[in-house]
Amino acid sequence: MRILVSGAGIAGPVLAHWLTRYGFEVTVVERAEALRRTGGHAVDLFRPAVDISERMGVLPRIEERATGTDRLSVFREGARRPVRADLTKIFGGASDRHVEVMRDDLTTIYYDATRDNVEYLFGDSVTSVAPGGEVTFEHAAPRRFDLVVGADGLHSTLRRLVFGADAGRSSFLGACFAVLGLPNVSGLDGELLMHVGVGRTAGAYGARHLDDARVLFLFRSARELDGDHRDVPHQKELVRGAFAGLHPQVDGWLEELDRTQAFYFDSISQLRMDGWSRGRVTLVGDAGYCPGPAVGGSTTLAVVGAYVLAGELARAAGDHERAFPAYERVMAEHVRGSRAVASSAARTLIPTSRLGGWGLAQGARLVSALPSGPGRALLRLTTRSARLYNAMAVEDYAPAAAH
Repeated sequence: MRILVSGAGIAGPVLAHWLTRYGFEVTVVERAEALRRTGGHAVDLFRPAVDISERMGVLPRIEERATGTDRLSVFREGARRPVRADLTKIFGGASDRHVEVMRDDLTTIYYDATRDNVEYLFGDSVTSVAPGGEVTFEHAAPRRFDLVVGADGLHSTLRRLVFGADAGRSSFLGACFAVLGLPNVSGLDGELLMHVGVGRTAGAYGARHLDDARVLFLFRSARELDGDHRDVPHQKELVRGAFAGLHPQVDGWLEELDRTQAFYFDSISQLRMDGWSRGRVTLVGDAGYCPGPAVGGSTTLAVVGAYVLAGELARAAGDHERAFPAYERVMAEHVRGSRAVASSAARTLIPTSRLGGWGLAQGARLVSALPSGPGRALLRLTTRSARLYNAMAVEDYAPAAAH
């Protein structure tokens, strides 16, 4: 049975791995000429995604590439001194199994786990999908596939082709984010520097195996990003305008906007669809149910969604009329929870008042100061993400579901 997956980011290779393990023949098409190495940013794998990665046999490589960030310094606008916190306690309290890793590293690791058994078509994309499974590409000759899966992100081309340009309701969370790569002149080694002001937060961090650093900009916006989402000059101007004057150190980061080759920008929006499947086509990860980039745990959700979709297809012996509804039923509660977490995280990470900024800093210091047991209990009581991800169980499909 031949399955086409559009997108070689996170969900695509994870899905390809499990589908090939269950005996399906998989092709992955990716618009980029090679694996994307755009600088990326740190992403979190919480317990279910860590468990799935362990079953794939790639967890040791992921842990080797962990960022190693274990300290937090929060500089509030107008405050004289920073607040220091122990990130290992904060992450440990939020999830009983957690790894922070650069997105580019994670993509490479998942790709390496599949490249010997999966056909990859780089530098190409889908242009049409017929109801019978006939697929046309920008460059490759047309082919027929039994099933087609869109794993091509929030701005999914496959979703637009199959479900229509207006498919899904995009719920804007009132903020945007950007990621900037810059020389690690501050010598960031295991430390996250955060500057917090009303309606804007900027954080810089490194990774123990990288020579450069990353800056994550989060800021409130009255409207969603309009125009071409690839209009980089316009995006950089938006970031400059939002963060000018926050702090001299942040001004120095902004100066790198004209020199960096590593830059990414997007609105923080949730994708809300009534269903993710139509005929022989379904969607996985951000292409179908993005909870909000940078705030919603979308990487963990994508890994879980890819694993569940492959497992349900194997359990149904490739019958998509049974597998797709089962996949949507399993994922529905996880998606709803992730949306709620994203909305809450956006309000917390980008405070709307000076009091909110003070609360963010003092909350981090309190959890850091408490012994690990009480600190974990406090986070579980107050942090919705902790409850969500630790309750997100994944089934072991393998014993009974080999196709």
